[in-house]
Amino acid sequence: MSRSKPFFGVAVILFAASSALASDGAYPTDPVSVATGQELAEIHCATCHAVGRDDQSAQAGAPAFRDLSSRYPLESLEEPLAEGIVTAHDNMPEFALEPDDIDAFLGYLTTIQVK
Repeated sequence: MSRSKPFFGVAVILFAASSALASDGAYPTDPVSVATGQELAEIHCATCHAVGRDDQSAQAGAPAFRDLSSRYPLESLEEPLAEGIVTAHDNMPEFALEPDDIDAFLGYLTTIQVK
């Protein structure tokens, strides 16, 4: 499915550039941001994915969020989270996050990664 979002595309580019300049890939890990990120993960993702440090994914094959950094860099999720994550399977709902929520979400993911 192709979506045309010319204005939003510019916003994503500006957001990505400002994030790179401001944080060099570092995400907020203060308690408020982490709690916001965790809440976003629970609202949008916990139906299928394990979103905590030690829970199990409810949907077979849905990767646990604590292992995502072993699959790919977490910062690679910035653009899909801004534009709306679309996957090859029908069960995953499409959603998009605002820039502050993306930072909080990725900050939360940073705090739960298995080293």
